[in-house]
Amino acid sequence: MPINGEDSSLTELPIGKIGIITSILNEKKARNRLFEMGLIPGTKIAVVRIAPLGDPLQVYFRGYSLILRHSEASLIYVLEKYIRKKGCDN
Repeated sequence: MPINGEDSSLTELPIGKIGIITSILNEKKARNRLFEMGLIPGTKIAVVRIAPLGDPLQVYFRGYSLILRHSEASLIYVLEKYIRKKGCDN
């Protein structure tokens, strides 16, 4: 379950934006497989590209790219990280 109202599914993260994984909702076996790949809470992740029909998604985290099915990505909850660029007032 999402930790707070600001969390959203990885599938809702805009391309190129960075999110921080807050939780993974899945059965234990599948969740452990994602954990073994490095998808653990606190990890920064970005959606790089989405296939034309919405499945699969390419994500980038910990220095490498990974292809995830839409069904897997929808169970990964992230908090979008707002990055302040140098010289910006916002």
